[in-house]
Amino acid sequence: MTALQNMWFSFFGIFLMFVSAGLTVLSQKLPGIWRVLLLILSFLCLMIAGLIVFAVVVRGPLAE
Repeated sequence: MTALQNMWFSFFGIFLMFVSAGLTVLSQKLPGIWRVLLLILSFLCLMIAGLIVFAVVVRGPLAE
């Protein structure tokens, strides 16, 4: 994976973190099962984002 691909991969992880935060805020306004479903989706987005960020950080700096 090139450095540019690594950058876009990390941006996608950051985007998923924003999605997770937005879903969490939105779920506070909804009742019942919708709240639970959005919180589960938010948690999944956060876990995927965490794995992406972990993969990018562990891979380290890439030389071009």
